[in-house]
Amino acid sequence: MTAQRIDDLDLVHLPIETPEFAADPTPWLEKARARHPWLATSSIGPVLTSYRAIDEIMRMDDALKMPGGEIVAIMGAEGTGWGDFAQEMMLVREGQDHQRLRGSVSGAFGPNNVKRMRPVMIETISALLDEWAPKGAFDFAEFAANFPVRVMFALIGGDVSKLPAIISSLEVQGTSFNMIVEDMPKIEEAYQVLWRFVDDLIGERGPDAGKGDLLDDLIAANTRGELTDKELRQMLVFLFGAGYDTSKNLLTLLMNTMIDHPDIWRHCAQDKEYCRLVVREQLRLTSPSNTYRVTTRDVTWEGVTIPAGTMLLFPLGISGRDPTLFADPLRFMPERPDRTAPLAFGRGMHICLGQFLAQANVEEATHLIARRLKNPRHTVPAQWRSFAGVWGIKSLPIAFDPTPTHAPEPA
Repeated sequence: MTAQRIDDLDLVHLPIETPEFAADPTPWLEKARARHPWLATSSIGPVLTSYRAIDEIMRMDDALKMPGGEIVAIMGAEGTGWGDFAQEMMLVREGQDHQRLRGSVSGAFGPNNVKRMRPVMIETISALLDEWAPKGAFDFAEFAANFPVRVMFALIGGDVSKLPAIISSLEVQGTSFNMIVEDMPKIEEAYQVLWRFVDDLIGERGPDAGKGDLLDDLIAANTRGELTDKELRQMLVFLFGAGYDTSKNLLTLLMNTMIDHPDIWRHCAQDKEYCRLVVREQLRLTSPSNTYRVTTRDVTWEGVTIPAGTMLLFPLGISGRDPTLFADPLRFMPERPDRTAPLAFGRGMHICLGQFLAQANVEEATHLIARRLKNPRHTVPAQWRSFAGVWGIKSLPIAFDPTPTHAPEPA
């Protein structure tokens, strides 16, 4: 059978740039799947709407590239520091260049090292809860912003006292790939703040600090000529941004879900292992990352040809809502019998480097937060971020019944 070209298909248009879509993409997604089983359109380009299409096409490393120059052109960011970053960071590199950069940090994010970081996670979230839990009400997104990046600071060996000065810049950096053109001036300003911060961090550490942390490893790689000065700084900006944004958004999304599932939340407080199932199910139902790829050659899949040079949107954050793979997909079921792996961290050579760290962060936080914040409830509706890029909830005001002291862990 002759394949159809994607341009010849009658596809549903998804208004991904609108607040309504960001708050609830389900109605549009169901309409799109009713017209075509795995494709829709958007203002960015074609959108893959089925789990299997995302899973299989994202693995085609020989046919896809991360868009760097394309995004810079859309944003009008040529000649800016952020524009250089968007075109040169590890995520957009290919081949040996990508392997070199990824290899410089991959050990720090492996399962064994992440396991060793769990006590730091517990200590960090416990200290934050001691400070925030007595309030009885706060914006959970603001609270969550203080957690994962502190763990990243510990991994890097940074001074946590300097975090408040850069946290607003990290927030802007997290939205920089949502392709909101009018935000470009503040994106560049935030990038320059982060660049100066990491430059000072490197200068303060020097070549022979001997702490044995990730920053020492990166500086040593720079000294050996394996990373350029610019690559070293871009890597740190990337790591701080990634450590701040994705985990914070995942934790906030999970709290938003748990407000509607009080029995599950109580179970999280009682059983730390159960939290692993809860985090996995949250990754399936709603997760923060939606990503792009550009085809480098014609790609034919399931009778449709996508021409070279096409910008594709992979909505990882809602890929687990595919009814062909998940029964009752909008229902939150931690003990769901179907064990199909969530696509939240992507596929292929650019699969998320920090996936083990992110999951561990949220697992540890979920258990401890559930023990300290009882009966969480909304005080005003959540405010959602733009869907494309890093999705999530930018504001989640809640009230709760605080537990003022640490209860002993259940046997």
